[in-house]
Formats: sequence, structure tokens, C-alpha cells
Amino acid sequence: MTESPLITNDIVVFGLIAATLGLIFWLASGPTPFWKKFFAWVPALLLCYFIPAIFNTVGLIDGEKSALYNPIASRILLPAALVLLTLSVDLKGIIKLGPKLLLVFCAGTLGVVLGAIVSFQLMEWFWPAAVAGDTWKGMAALSGSWIGGGANMVAIREIYEVDATLFGQFAVVDVAVASIWMATLLFLANRAQQIDARSKADTSAMDEMKQRIADYEKANARIPTLADLMAIIGVSFGIVGLAHAVSNPIAGWFGQNYSWSSQFSLDAPFVWIIVLSTLAGLLLSFTRARKLENAGAAKLGTVFLYFLIACIGMQMDFLHLADRPELLLIGVIWMLVHILVLWIVARMVKAPLFYFAMGSQGNIGAAASAPVVAAAFHPSLAPVGVLLGTVGYATGTLIAYGLGQILRMMAGA
Repeated sequence: MTESPLITNDIVVFGLIAATLGLIFWLASGPTPFWKKFFAWVPALLLCYFIPAIFNTVGLIDGEKSALYNPIASRILLPAALVLLTLSVDLKGIIKLGPKLLLVFCAGTLGVVLGAIVSFQLMEWFWPAAVAGDTWKGMAALSGSWIGGGANMVAIREIYEVDATLFGQFAVVDVAVASIWMATLLFLANRAQQIDARSKADTSAMDEMKQRIADYEKANARIPTLADLMAIIGVSFGIVGLAHAVSNPIAGWFGQNYSWSSQFSLDAPFVWIIVLSTLAGLLLSFTRARKLENAGAAKLGTVFLYFLIACIGMQMDFLHLADRPELLLIGVIWMLVHILVLWIVARMVKAPLFYFAMGSQGNIGAAASAPVVAAAFHPSLAPVGVLLGTVGYATGTLIAYGLGQILRMMAGA
């Protein structure tokens, strides 16, 4: 990248990024057969990373010096996205999905955790350079995505201060490995009846689940009013403001009273901003505020998330993304362990293929792609993917943070 970028005005950069995201998603909607086929192979998420990275690499902008990422995207939009994406968690509805589905989902989360540990250890034995340095930080960030979603990945990136290029490299691993696995599940979905019959899986709860979800959707979906949208904005940014107000005193208290707090980043205000925003979203999910989801709270949270992703892409040096192909091998081993753990548990409880798919995509794909896979089994089952995906959003940051501490110790950092 040149020393002096062509665009230095952050307002102009903001307009460029917003227009880029708008164009990507308009094309992803399939206005022509060509673009429909193009985005069947190239995920929109990947372009949201790569196109801003190209802007940065060719010298059009300087993402590292821009204020768009910090403080606007990371300190304001990220916690707001976490509030809105956890706001819709329906614990009662999750319980009604049945113990088998929840067990398989938890097995999927366990598979991600074990996969990170196993892949790190194997690479340390056979390819030590692959996990040297700060690789553990990138793996911690990736675990945030594979347990929760993009917002969790970005949150962990901020907590562990993952280098932008390393983060970009793991973002490529995320999209490449997860997309191949998602395509495999979509292929298997068309053969679900034969696979379930062969494995003698119990599918008796499926019909009842389909009917209940269809009835709920019909009764609750609505067109958002101005009052709804203002309430969504007020709740999300109000909580962000409150989290910022109390995070400094909390972090300062830990730093002054507990010498070990720095090892767990508990003396970092941003950690508390993320934790408080997530907890606030979860608490609101038990109140009437959860009905804001029917007016599109999660959709607005996703808008914040994608702007955040683009701002991260602005900091990447695109030419360095292919410097470490060994990271792809880490991702493949990691995913294989996840699949193995999930398959063993699903076989033990004779779970249908749909449960297996949701146990995986509820973690790996979260609310972004889990509904797509669910709908491949039956259109009315798409909200199941959303439901499990929101659980991932709610737990992803905390579990990935803990996993990051394990990887940090394994790396000797």
C-alpha cells in the first residue's frame, strides 16, 4: 500500500464502505442468473472482507489509520450487535425442541473446543512453526465464529488484540472450511429420509416441531413500525452507552485489587463492554423486549455486524493472506474433530440427520447459515436454525474466551 492513500476523509470512506456492502448484498439477492450462480459459490461474507482489503492494499484507503473501525465499529456497533443478536434467545422454546437436539448441539460445541485443542497439539508435534507466535490468538478468534458467529469472532479479536492480517487469514480459513462443510450438509439434506431410515433414527418429534414453529411464525411476524425501529435503536445503543460508562470502573477495580486479572484480560475495559452487552441482551430476552425480534432486531444487528466485518477488512494487507497455508490444515483437522464428536453423540442417541446438521450449523454457521441448512430439510424448520444460532451468539464469546486461555497456556504465552 502507498504511504499516502487516495481517500483520507473518513466520511468519504464510510460512504465507500456502505455503498460496497449495499452493492454486494444487492448482487447476492440474485438480480440476474449470473449473480445467482456466482453467489452460490462465493459467499457474500468473503467479499465483505476482501473488497475493503483490496481498497486498503492498492492504496485507495488506509484502514489502520481510519477511525471507522475504532471507535465506531468495534466500540459502538459490535456491542450493539451483540445486544440485538442475543435479545431474541427463547430459552423456553429451546427446551421444547427436545433433549436430543440440545444434547447434539452441545456436542457440536464440545467438538469445536476439542477440535481446537487437538489440532493445535498435533501441529505442535508435527509442524511447530504452524502454531508458533500468536497463532493461538487467531485460533481463539476463529473459535468465536465456530461456536457463535461473526460478532463473537470480532469480540475475541478485540479481547486478544489479534493482528489484522492474522485475523484475515483465519477469516479465510473460516469461510473456506465452513462453506465446504455447509455444502456437504445441504447435499445430505436431500437424502435425509434414506439416511434416517438406515440409521433407525427417531423422527417422531419432527412433525410436531414443524407445526408449532409454523403456527408461531404466522402469529408473530409483523412489519416494523417507526416506534419499533426507534425502540430497537434506543435499547441497543442505550445499553452500549451504559456498558461504556461502567466498564472503566470495573476494569480499574480488578486491576487494582487482583494482580492476576491481567492474565485473563479482566482489567481491560473492552472485555467488560462485551460481557455486559451480551448479559444485558440475555436478560432482556426474558422480558417483553424480546418481541422486538419480531420487528427485525436481529436483522439490524446483522447490519452492524457486516459493517464491522468490512471495517476489519479495511485493515488487511491482501497480499499477505496466502502467506500461511498451514492455517488451512489447522482448520481442516479442527473441523474433522468437530464432525467426529458430533457423529458419535448423534449415533448414541439415534438422533435424526436434521439434529446432526443443526448441532453443527448452530455452532459453525450460527444464525447466518443455520436457517439455510434447516430450510433444506423443511422450510418451516428455518427458525430452529435461528434459535440455535442465537444460543451460539449468547455463549460464543465466553466459551471462546475460555478456550483462548487454554490455547495461550498450550502456546506457552
